[in-house]
Amino acid sequence: MYRIDVNRAESIVSFALEGYIRLEEMQRFVVELKAATDTVAGQAIKIEADLRTFRPASPEAADLIRRVQEYGLRSGVTRVAELVQNEIVALQLNRVALGSGTDKILRRFWQESAARLWLLHGDAERGVVLQG
Repeated sequence: MYRIDVNRAESIVSFALEGYIRLEEMQRFVVELKAATDTVAGQAIKIEADLRTFRPASPEAADLIRRVQEYGLRSGVTRVAELVQNEIVALQLNRVALGSGTDKILRRFWQESAARLWLLHGDAERGVVLQG
């Protein structure tokens, strides 16, 4: 099961994947996630991925995740916050993120509030100020 929400004001696309997702359902999810991302195109898009109850995906489903991450990068995604509790899922998602290049803009969180703060404010919220 999955859900997708868009906060246009903050350019945040939130989604949750729950349990084991069959390949057919993952294919529908990817189509809907691309469409949701397109609704905030032209802005600095932020993704909040709730994967706390997601179960390890098949290699085919993992490939779909990698491809949608690549699409996100091409579409202007600048930050991805993942909420993960399962180490096996985290390891699988690490491989997928490395393959797509998303690892450079990805942070993992245990709490939704911390993830949301980082999405909105970046590292400045944690007291780190980047100077150019």
